[in-house]
Amino acid sequence: MMRLLVLIFLIAISLYAQSDRELLKRADTFMKTESKSNYFRAYNDYKNLYLRAIMSEDEKLRSSALKGIVKSGKALHIDISQYEQELASIKTKPSSYKAPKKKYKAKKVKSKSPNIKITSSHKLKSIKWRDGRLVLKFDKKLRNNQLNYFTLYDAKEQRYRYVFDVHASMLTDSQSLNKRNIDRIKIAQYNSNTLRLVIEDSQKVRISFKKDDDELVIHMVASTKTKSIQTVKQKPEKSNFPKRADRDKIIVIDPGHGGKDPGAVGYKRYREKVVVYKISKELKKILKARGYTVYMTRESDKYIKLSQRTAFANKKKADVFVSIHANAVGRKNAHKVHGIECYFLSPSRSKRAERVAAKENSADLSEMNKYGKDTFLNFLNSHKIVASNKLAIDLQRGMLGELNKNYKAKDGGVREGPFWVLVGAQMPAVLVEVGFISHPQEAKRLVNPTYRKRIALGLANGIERYFEKN
Repeated sequence: MMRLLVLIFLIAISLYAQSDRELLKRADTFMKTESKSNYFRAYNDYKNLYLRAIMSEDEKLRSSALKGIVKSGKALHIDISQYEQELASIKTKPSSYKAPKKKYKAKKVKSKSPNIKITSSHKLKSIKWRDGRLVLKFDKKLRNNQLNYFTLYDAKEQRYRYVFDVHASMLTDSQSLNKRNIDRIKIAQYNSNTLRLVIEDSQKVRISFKKDDDELVIHMVASTKTKSIQTVKQKPEKSNFPKRADRDKIIVIDPGHGGKDPGAVGYKRYREKVVVYKISKELKKILKARGYTVYMTRESDKYIKLSQRTAFANKKKADVFVSIHANAVGRKNAHKVHGIECYFLSPSRSKRAERVAAKENSADLSEMNKYGKDTFLNFLNSHKIVASNKLAIDLQRGMLGELNKNYKAKDGGVREGPFWVLVGAQMPAVLVEVGFISHPQEAKRLVNPTYRKRIALGLANGIERYFEKN
């Protein structure tokens, strides 16, 4: 089977030698026919072009590829809704705009003090929303004596003003920013050595901030604008985590294996399907408490085909897909091999990746014989390789960061591999190996509820870190 896949891989790579223009022309020609098989060929060509555009950061090619994917996908009755959304977002962006789309964008207005002579030593490099917080980044580290924060209340106008004065310069026009439920946020050069940020609202705003090296990070929580008279005490919130803009994300967790497929059976007959299901349930609980929408591909000990798992994530329009597994090796090396790993979908580059993939893919090998070629083409044309790699890195860091507080966890690294459970995902997708259930010490940890909670917390933190940065 692997020889067949390698052969298909080499054929597909030979297509890559064609220029973008030639491949686009060929795909367009396929679409002019009335052949369903040609529509499918065009669809794969457009996805191949889309991947090239992502890797080369070619916006024009990405737009052309997306148009082709949408057109051919509709002809084939394939769900291309996410591609349509991405294409729509490209059309609404100005051609000169290259930065990633943000939830809140600054709106420039003319400065009222254009002739101020700047004397401050620090310069403001950027203003952006990150993780629901306003981040001011400077060219140097901020000192304590460079920041002054105070509040003002105008009783006549019934306005609350929260003021940050920073010994710095912005060297640009003043800016007004927008955030839901807050009336006004403005930043401007107040005088020659003071940058002033004012947050204004008709009701009190909870403000907290911290200096983090060269950044000033401000968290603001506005009061609800529509208030009714309360005659009874409000019930406490279920979560200690405030709802943030990035917590509108949808996450699909995939507990590996299940039902007739036990997965790996390791030390003392511990079963992979049981361990990963319990970790998945804990992860779902943590993420829901933080305000995310979370689904699981299985909510019980049930067998689900690999292809149906990503189809479920696509149907839910998930922002990320995380498949959770436990690794294993034979008895000969069971005492030696341990550690946690994260894999993202890409052609296998190592014997280790091939071995792990063979284990995780075993449940659906019979299907591969029938659909192997089309599946492998989709695999090569996966448009989320770069994003999945980033997600895998953040998940790995999250788990290590949490586990190493109390345990000595081995870093198995982030790797590439041909995992069929990730094929077809229209979002960043990662397969996590939470440890080796064949290793005596690691297996004992994996059946320990406290250790499983640590893993789940690390994964949750990694997911949040990914959303924060992307």
